[in-house]
Amino acid sequence: MSRRYSTFAEFWPYYMDAHKNTYCRVLHYFGAIAATSVLVFALVSGRWWWLPAAPIIGYAFAWSGHYWAEKNHPATFEYPFYSLLAEFKMCWLGITGRLRREIARIGERTQVD
Repeated sequence: MSRRYSTFAEFWPYYMDAHKNTYCRVLHYFGAIAATSVLVFALVSGRWWWLPAAPIIGYAFAWSGHYWAEKNHPATFEYPFYSLLAEFKMCWLGITGRLRREIARIGERTQVD
């Protein structure tokens, strides 16, 4: 990645371009939901030793989607905060049925499978 993104608005179209494959996105959804569930469980139950499991579970799903389905590299290491925000934005839009509209809005070459 040669370009540096200074705002989330600049980063978002790049993120979506790296998530064209439906299977990759679905794995992201599962990972985000599972990680959030583990995080909430750890906080509510007071079982703090579960906290490290949340990102491990989330990243396992997301990164496997990039490796097996998308065949690209996640932007997590270069843009950790933007990637996390984009993960939850993409998941929310996908779960609420608004992702296709968002893809059209940003004018990406992204094709929803």
